[in-house]
Amino acid sequence: MTLDPAPQSARLDGYAPVARAIDFLVAHFEDAPSLEDTAAVVGLSPAHFQRVFKEGAGVSPKRFLQFVAAGEARRTIAAGGNVLDAAFAAGLSGPSRLHDLFLAAEAMTPGAYRRKGAGETIRHGEVDGPFGRALIGATDRGICWLSFTGPDGLARSMAEMQGDWPAARFVEDAGFIVPLAERAFEFARGAALDKPLGLHVEGTNFQLKVWEALLRIPSGRCVTYGDLAAAVGAPKAARAVGAAVGANMISLLIPCHRVILSSGVVHNYRWGAARKKAILAMEGALAATP
Repeated sequence: MTLDPAPQSARLDGYAPVARAIDFLVAHFEDAPSLEDTAAVVGLSPAHFQRVFKEGAGVSPKRFLQFVAAGEARRTIAAGGNVLDAAFAAGLSGPSRLHDLFLAAEAMTPGAYRRKGAGETIRHGEVDGPFGRALIGATDRGICWLSFTGPDGLARSMAEMQGDWPAARFVEDAGFIVPLAERAFEFARGAALDKPLGLHVEGTNFQLKVWEALLRIPSGRCVTYGDLAAAVGAPKAARAVGAAVGANMISLLIPCHRVILSSGVVHNYRWGAARKKAILAMEGALAATP
């Protein structure tokens, strides 16, 4: 299947230099790149780059770099478990901004997997986002897929989406996807939405329970696999919880990136540890910004 690049809005086009800058800052944070150095990488003047980055990421390049260098993920673990407990106790009014998401969830048995997506039409398109190019798919009930593609990964991401929804019909539809993408990335950088953003997931009861728990982890916090296992009532099933986390196919919005090892090491992200570190750094910087 050959896919043409989706025509985008100016807002989505603006994410391309932000994504390149984020990649550069994560790769070279130990060198403490200056604003001028980073702006040169993306081909913009320092002043213009500063405005573009702040608009796309929600924080300044300097603030983002501080959080990359500080390894903030380690510092959030201790509070993360307590915050997750509090979020469960508070329900939809908790600090996880669940009120901005509407989750259409359907439980299925493992044997029903080959029929997943039967009767559904999934519209899809590839767009620019703050952490690189992304493939987004959506049914009439909400976003059912969000994966990062990279320069050569669109065909692979498309095949993975089709494999995850084997019985669905797929239609490329940029006009449908672009407005969804704009709202999804606005949500990811902490903006309030005028109406809930729909997500559509299908999985086993255990997977759904884990994914709901992920949605309750506040932005700017991390939890361990053990924290998450305890939160879903399976304290001895951290490995099974890890498998359910890895099966999440709506990256960024269902925040599997907020689960890390108890040592604080950032790894095991389907779309690369560097990207996971970048997302956590941006969320940490946003959470710490008044």
